[in-house]
Amino acid sequence: MTHRIGVYPGTFDPITLGHMDIIRRGAKLVDELVIGVTTNAAKSPMFSDDERIAMVEREVASIGDATIRVVGFNSLLMDFAESVGASTVIRGIRGVTDFEYEYQLTGMNRQLNNRVDTVFLMADVALQPIASRLVKEIALYGGEIGKFVTPTIRDEVVARVAKNKG
Repeated sequence: MTHRIGVYPGTFDPITLGHMDIIRRGAKLVDELVIGVTTNAAKSPMFSDDERIAMVEREVASIGDATIRVVGFNSLLMDFAESVGASTVIRGIRGVTDFEYEYQLTGMNRQLNNRVDTVFLMADVALQPIASRLVKEIALYGGEIGKFVTPTIRDEVVARVAKNKG
C-alpha cells in the first residue's frame, strides 16, 4: 500500500472557515495533506508569506486525527506537488464560477504533469460565500468578519487593518 499525499494549495490571506472545512475533509482522503501556502502578487496580500504559514500552522494544529504539513512554495503547482510526492491536488469549489476557473486550471495542470490528479470538494453550503478577498474588504470598511474566520484570525486581520490605516 502506498502513502497517499495530497496538496491543498492557496494563498490563505487570511485562512477562513471555508478553507478549514476543505482541509478537514481533504485530510480524510489522503494519508498526508500538505497545505501549500503560496503568493499571488495579483491578490495584494495583507500578510507576508511567513505570517500566513504561521496562521495556517496554528489553525490546523487543532485537527488532531490527520497528518498535515504546512509548506510555503513559490513555483508551479505541479512542480510543487511533484516535489512533495503528491499524487493528488485538492481544490475547494464554492460555485459555478470557481468550477469554470478550476476546470481550466486542471486541464493546464494535467498537460504539465499527468501523474497528479485534481479532486474537487464542494464547500459546505453555509461556507460557500466566504472568500479571503471579501473578508479583507469587509474588515477594511470596519465590518464584522467573525462569521467567516476563527476569533484568532479575526483579531489578526483587525489589528493589521488598524496598523495599515495608522
